[in-house]
Amino acid sequence: MSLACSICKKTLPSLLIVSALGTAFSSANATSSAPEFGHVHMQGSIIDTPCAISTADLLQSIEMNVSTVGEMVLNGRGSQKSFSLNLVNCDLNSHSQEQPDSTHFSTTFDGPSDHGLFRISGAQGVGLQITDALGNLATPGKPLPAGSLVPGTQRLDYTLRVVSNDQPLKVGEFHAILRFKVDYF
Repeated sequence: MSLACSICKKTLPSLLIVSALGTAFSSANATSSAPEFGHVHMQGSIIDTPCAISTADLLQSIEMNVSTVGEMVLNGRGSQKSFSLNLVNCDLNSHSQEQPDSTHFSTTFDGPSDHGLFRISGAQGVGLQITDALGNLATPGKPLPAGSLVPGTQRLDYTLRVVSNDQPLKVGEFHAILRFKVDYF
């Protein structure tokens, strides 16, 4: 009796410029004919954008200052914090013939909505409000007004504020998770 061996190699390129090798081995002899094999599942995309978002800005944690009930009752708002998103390596020349040069961007913040504010978990009677450097209010899931891109690096400044949502106040700690995206056109 002879032992027969076969080796298969498959290379699966990822769309994120990462490649992986999936190798399947099978062996057969007179007593066993069950093959052994493996699977590699990958997912991704290649996009052509004029800028990248600085990796330091992709996951930010913002600690808000303490707001008092008195501030909320008298002013309708409490503490605020500034934060930024940095666009880097901005190249305004198109790399694709199908897509014209991108010279504008729009930022969209998204998360659970509560009367036009970003909903929090924990304390009650307040939500979060985001404004851009020009004072435009961000509405959950809707893009802010467009801005112009500049070559190189560009800093986008925003302010996050605790605001009354006209519901009864309940003190306590709170947290929220918000997402953002930048569209180019």
